[in-house]
Amino acid sequence: MDKRILIGALALFFISWFVLLKAPEDSAATPTTLPWNITHPTAETTQVFGVTLGKTTLDEAAQLFKHEAETEISLFKPSSGNMSVEVFIEEVNFNGLKAKMTLTVALSAEVMQGMFERGLRMNSTPSGKRITLTADDLATVRAAPINSLTYLPAARLDEAILTKRFGLPSERIREKASGVTHWLYAQHGLDVVLSGNEKPVLQYVPLSDFQRLRAPLLLNGELLNTDSAAVAK
Repeated sequence: MDKRILIGALALFFISWFVLLKAPEDSAATPTTLPWNITHPTAETTQVFGVTLGKTTLDEAAQLFKHEAETEISLFKPSSGNMSVEVFIEEVNFNGLKAKMTLTVALSAEVMQGMFERGLRMNSTPSGKRITLTADDLATVRAAPINSLTYLPAARLDEAILTKRFGLPSERIREKASGVTHWLYAQHGLDVVLSGNEKPVLQYVPLSDFQRLRAPLLLNGELLNTDSAAVAK
């Protein structure tokens, strides 16, 4: 064999082996794990990242995300408003896109009140109280369906990329107090939150819950023009 061909073959082998070693084991690469791949199994449900909101349980999602060890679960009681059980995932890696995720699960107010009373530890935060749950209550949470998913990408996605991937929003609402802008996609149950040079926040809810997400934004914000010229600014 020609010496140059042999050297080239060996170099290709070692480069390929290095790439395999460096490839992240937790990276899932399928079309269903792209943030803009949103489907609707029924007229009222939303499916994204392989999760059907309102149906897929936290345990089932953990198998999809492969980040069980890095999941933090707690009950949050805000200074004003309703309690919720929040699930924080430090990192997911879908199609090479790294992100953090926050999930909430569907539990009744009565069930969460019981969890609050049984809580092992309470930490105060500027916006409320965060309660550490018992082992039994954690098992209940893991068996409960996910009812919202918030995706926080590590990369910045500008408005041009968002428009290309998601299309024009059905509405844009700007919060009067903070100036934060929400791109609402009613057909997908999606709220894309934009704040200056900050990275966007994508919140997905079942279609049946979208009006509950939209109502307080309208109450405390103003509608903006949604034509292509306005969005491109």
